[in-house]
Amino acid sequence: MADNLPTEFDVVVVGTGLPESIIAAACSRSGQRVLHVDSKNYYGGNWASFSFSGLLSWIKEKQQKTEVSDECEDWRKLILENEEVISLDNSDKTIEHVEDFCFGNQDSAEDVEEAGALSKLPLFGSSGAQGAAQDPEKESAPVENTLPEPAASSDPASATGGNETEVTPEREGSPDPASGEPASDVGETEAPTENAAQEPKKITYAQIVREGRRFNIDLVSKLLYSRGLLIDLLIKSNVSRYAEFKNATRILAFREGKVEQVPCSRADVFNSKQLTMVEKRLLMKFLTFCLEYEQHPDEYQDYENRTFAEFLGTRKLTPSLQHFILHSIAMVSEADCSTLDGIQATKKFLQCLGRYGNTPFLFPLYGQGEIPQCFCRMCAVFGGIYCLRHSVQCLVVDKESGRCKAVLDHFGQRISAKYFVVEDSFLSESTCKNVCYRQISRAILITDQSILKTDSEQQVSILRMPPMDSGQPAVCIIELCSSTMTCMKDSYLVHLTCPSSKTAREDLEPVVQKLFSLNTESEEETENEEVEKPRVLWAVYFNMRDSSGIDRSSYDRLPSNVYVCSGPDSALGNDCAVRQAETIFQEMFPTEEFCPPPPNPEDTVYDEEEPASEDSGLNNAPEMKPEPSPEEGGSEEGATGEPESEG
Repeated sequence: MADNLPTEFDVVVVGTGLPESIIAAACSRSGQRVLHVDSKNYYGGNWASFSFSGLLSWIKEKQQKTEVSDECEDWRKLILENEEVISLDNSDKTIEHVEDFCFGNQDSAEDVEEAGALSKLPLFGSSGAQGAAQDPEKESAPVENTLPEPAASSDPASATGGNETEVTPEREGSPDPASGEPASDVGETEAPTENAAQEPKKITYAQIVREGRRFNIDLVSKLLYSRGLLIDLLIKSNVSRYAEFKNATRILAFREGKVEQVPCSRADVFNSKQLTMVEKRLLMKFLTFCLEYEQHPDEYQDYENRTFAEFLGTRKLTPSLQHFILHSIAMVSEADCSTLDGIQATKKFLQCLGRYGNTPFLFPLYGQGEIPQCFCRMCAVFGGIYCLRHSVQCLVVDKESGRCKAVLDHFGQRISAKYFVVEDSFLSESTCKNVCYRQISRAILITDQSILKTDSEQQVSILRMPPMDSGQPAVCIIELCSSTMTCMKDSYLVHLTCPSSKTAREDLEPVVQKLFSLNTESEEETENEEVEKPRVLWAVYFNMRDSSGIDRSSYDRLPSNVYVCSGPDSALGNDCAVRQAETIFQEMFPTEEFCPPPPNPEDTVYDEEEPASEDSGLNNAPEMKPEPSPEEGGSEEGATGEPESEG
């Protein structure tokens, strides 16, 4: 039980988001005693993934703004005279303006039960019982290293070269050793068809509810750059063996009122029918320049103080090529991005091509919420202790030294440590009174067909929608198919993200209306163009706090041994979270290596005379594939397969 926790650790981590989970794993790997707690009953915080029923519960909670009860109301009596406290806030205020819409018949789903759901467990039931409630679909999933280091050429031309590493949708489920592309866990029922159906199958809301456990819906929508910091960390630390990935199959663009595919690799460019031969040569010449721009400073130095869009206009590129480069390759702002930043973004895109497929991006099967759980698993493997539903009431600060010496949990137990890591959302309003937060606008849609139909239904697509009006941000759209294990068969999961200027619905609904049909089942579609659009079956809009990039000095009275992790940012990749985690770890332990490779089991020497330690119920259990809980998605309590204490 949680009230039997040890009273002394080296590091206490509050919150199970991606940066906190990476830090916990790195500390545990370096031999530190780590306690990792979260007041929520699922892993990931705002990085979590949910089943459909789990997301509906999350939406209800945010709309009702449920307050967390203080079980130990007299905890202030436990503070000594030479101590002061920094109160923490366990009521999440990072989500606002939550609006959900169903475009099907909700009445038909009133008596529908979720397939495979178990009877509801008591709130404080044993974690072992919760861990046993596993999705049978995931039980047979292999745990293997699906991100081996590929043999990539260092020749810059190869970055835009052939497609030897491409994994075609028809071959999903068969690992390609040369490409490093993971095997898909897609069963026969999920296998892509050779020819897409001419008419989308009609999906009802009742079907979505019944197949709710097929969904793994991310609160934050991101992709992994194949040469980004997160992929490098997953490979280096061998955490990649806990997850599987799928290559994003296509980059899309919206131009002149229609969606079209953007050629990325050299083979795509020269096989493209939408570009003339002159355009192909101009595009390849410019992309080659971006790969080698440091060697040709004279070509861009005069434009360093001008925008990247203006620079593209001087390169003899046609308007369509400028649009492709700006919005689909560099993926930068037309109004604000400098020339040098745009060139560097283009180079990053090109360098990521060909490592695992013909696009620069990977997506984790079962959703982005799997990644924090993978690092939690690594922490537990090396001795970290996990407690979900375990609130921390305050940080206890020594008045004389000004350093934090302990935390008090909701049982009133004092837990001492040398260092403390806290996710921003747990800090009180008084601590954050000088902090100016940004917001992210998010929309999640369940649709009946892809925004760009092709012969294969199993496509993972990314589309950057240019601003519809001046002053508005571009919208990043990621469309996921059922082989990503994030939605049911014959449906698509669409994520929309942009920096907020208004509420999420006001920011994103115009884009949704442009690309999708919002007609309900009972409404007749009178316009031909509406028939061509994918139909939205269900949607939710919400604003999420962006706490990235905040200077430490903005927080009031923060002790020197307390470190703050931010929530998700609006960027497409995860570099910010990885960079933040490494920086905090190095500040705490400057002489230790950050997430080194695990020891080779063959080199491990066991002391035969040393008796095997008994399982206390708090330490890590044998490794297993991440499992969803009965109530919510793959990121809930017990999802990493490690036992945690209950609060």
